Amino acid sequence: MAKTPPHKTHIVELTSITDTKITNVSLYNGRAEITRICTPHLAEGDNQVIISGLPNVLLEESLRVEGHGPCTIHEVSISDMKMVPPTTSSPKLDDLLSQKTRFEKAIARCRKAIGSVETFHGSLDVQHVQAVQLGEMQQGIAAVAEGLDEKLLGLEEKCEEVTKAIAEERKVLGETKVDTNLRKQVSVTIFAERDREVELVLIYGVTNAAWDATYDIYVKTDTKEKPVTFIYKASIQQDTGEAWEDVPLTLETVTPSFGVSIPELHPWTLAVYRPPVYRSIGRKSKSRGLSFGGGGDESRRLAQKIMHRYASSVEEEEGEEELMAYALPVHAPIRNRGLVVSSKGDITATFTIPGLITVPSDNACHNVTITELELDAEMSWISVPKKSPKAHLTAKIKNDSEYTFLSGIASVYVDGSFISRSEVPAVSPQESFDCPLGIDPSIRITYHPRSRKVNRTGFTRKTCSYTFEQRISIFNTKPTSITSLKVLDQLPVSEDSTITVNLTSPPLVLPAANKKGVAKVPEPVKITEGAGANVNVQWDGAEDSDTDPSLLGKEGKLRWVCEVPAQRTIVLALAWEVVCPYGTDVMGLDE
Repeated sequence: MAKTPPHKTHIVELTSITDTKITNVSLYNGRAEITRICTPHLAEGDNQVIISGLPNVLLEESLRVEGHGPCTIHEVSISDMKMVPPTTSSPKLDDLLSQKTRFEKAIARCRKAIGSVETFHGSLDVQHVQAVQLGEMQQGIAAVAEGLDEKLLGLEEKCEEVTKAIAEERKVLGETKVDTNLRKQVSVTIFAERDREVELVLIYGVTNAAWDATYDIYVKTDTKEKPVTFIYKASIQQDTGEAWEDVPLTLETVTPSFGVSIPELHPWTLAVYRPPVYRSIGRKSKSRGLSFGGGGDESRRLAQKIMHRYASSVEEEEGEEELMAYALPVHAPIRNRGLVVSSKGDITATFTIPGLITVPSDNACHNVTITELELDAEMSWISVPKKSPKAHLTAKIKNDSEYTFLSGIASVYVDGSFISRSEVPAVSPQESFDCPLGIDPSIRITYHPRSRKVNRTGFTRKTCSYTFEQRISIFNTKPTSITSLKVLDQLPVSEDSTITVNLTSPPLVLPAANKKGVAKVPEPVKITEGAGANVNVQWDGAEDSDTDPSLLGKEGKLRWVCEVPAQRTIVLALAWEVVCPYGTDVMGLDE
């Protein structure tokens, strides 16, 4: 009876760098998904395709293998590559290594001789050399040193030539540097119906890869329409061990979510607190003859001492022998340790970088531009001249594009000059965000010295009245007007019933309750400052929709909103009086 020939498995060995190609990279925050394609030639029957040189940071649970062609994938496995030492020996290599050793020893001897000459030269003095022989001696030493220097240079050149020859010989022998970052290999067992080439697709995730959103914001303060140029960029880093060369890249913001199951409510119970009751455990002592729970005074004192130790500490002292023992409190509740897992749903977006991109595995930042946008913005200025007579410029930028802005750092430029680096929050399309633009030097603010007058009034009950006036000058040096300059200031607030503070200018009133007892926010007070100037003043916080009207003015803060024409100056005035009994020493008047 004829024997059936033994079944053979056709082995196909591929290297990821040379035999496969990356066709797509999807980059997430902290990881990336790589798609590789290869076309091995399979024999009819069982085949084992081994793809080596994959990165060590490959996530094994993420590996997927797909195929196109008349074949069936039976098994997929991942393992570490075996380190096979290359052939490192040959007669020529041995001779070169011997030459290098001889040159290195000759170089060492030459350097030692040079050192001896220098030592000898340094030891010469008048006791060893006469004055008439000094010139001849110096020339002899210089000649010997020069000869040794030339010999050393020649030996070093020959040693370098031999070193290069050794490297070339090892390259011929196949001794190449092993990349320790690419030591994973994938083995795919495939059954093919006939001999042919098939297409295998490897999809796997890797760590050590991430991207962050960065921005360049250019603002033109003299432009009304689309004053903001918004450059959306991505800073890409990867240290996976494999270079991404000429690959299509997709930036993803979706991150895996954990703990998204619906939480469960546990019973919420109430009970009357009862202090813990401690019980004693009797145990005889061989050394003293005492027992826990006995009637002696010494026994009770020792028991009280141990119970006090238990009540004041939650840690058990081990390794000490005690004459007494204590028990746990009766009905003591048992605490369950809870594990808190949070899942934060961030704004998600997907960006496809146009064209192909190369990102080496060097863990360096590589910036690519996603898009450049022209956006609308509302400029506003705010100043607190009591603390600093400067106008802080802020732009409220509206994202009227189809792109989602992720949180990231922005470099801000105003009229071509770098101003600062600020943080951009996560912004969806059609949302707005505030962007600080630094100090605007073209708005000059002067906080004048405060004037003060003192008056005494009354015959039977004398009182003292302090009148204060604060002036603030604002000069707009711009060739265009500014429409939203906010100026904050304050008047003092009394904390004593004998001291009264009255606001005399501007004529603001505190919120008053209507018939239903509901306080209403007072309307802003309009102040005329000449042609083209428009000034409104109100209590600070009155413009916020969530402010409690009854709290307005409690802190004495007020806010002017000014429209200042080009090349014009406006003056804001704040006046108040402080009334108190005569002779009262009022603290805080001159802050």
